[in-house]
Amino acid sequence: MYFHMTLSFLGQLLDEISILWLLASGYSVWLPRCYFPKFIQGSRYYFSCLVITTTMISTFLTFVKPTVNAYALNSIAIHILYIVHKEYKNFGVSCPPCIRIGCEAEKDLESLFLLPPGRTNRTRNGDLRHLIEVSVILWATALTSWISDRVLCSFWQRIHFSYLHSIWHVLISITFPYGMATMALMDANYEMPGQTLKVHYWPRDSWFIGLPYVEIQDNDKSC
Repeated sequence: MYFHMTLSFLGQLLDEISILWLLASGYSVWLPRCYFPKFIQGSRYYFSCLVITTTMISTFLTFVKPTVNAYALNSIAIHILYIVHKEYKNFGVSCPPCIRIGCEAEKDLESLFLLPPGRTNRTRNGDLRHLIEVSVILWATALTSWISDRVLCSFWQRIHFSYLHSIWHVLISITFPYGMATMALMDANYEMPGQTLKVHYWPRDSWFIGLPYVEIQDNDKSC
């Protein structure tokens, strides 16, 4: 908001750096271990250190060529889409799709994440499917608004329609909670395969779009 009120260089950097660190925190906390680089050996601590170090370097690089910052931030979505696509293709598969067989560290991950024969995770596929679909639709619509605002700026000015960048901000602010809930649910599927996970939406579950959050239900609770 500060950037769009002042159109200052400082405001631009505050806007972009805050998005960068928000993405970094999401990666550190919710990226499933099986997508970690091989040399990390499944350690979330070392992966978080790698993400923080990379983000700090990227933060300093934002001052070097500010005009490419927005493009660099949007390119991060390519990796997220790759992960989401892999998970989306493997609904109903009892063993996690991203476990790779090879070195000892990967075998440790395999024994940690593979479910016993005949056992499937109790997360409803519909919950994750809905999260992924809504996230992708919102992101694609937001990105279309952003690209159209950049590429066809003169056209929108001629017809006196200058709201595309505002639409981008509104849509991307809705996309972030859906994306975070998607990553959290995917990570929970691997970390807690025996738990029943349920996605709820604030203020009402019946609404098509709401603020999503993941609930871990108590399987042993009895009335």
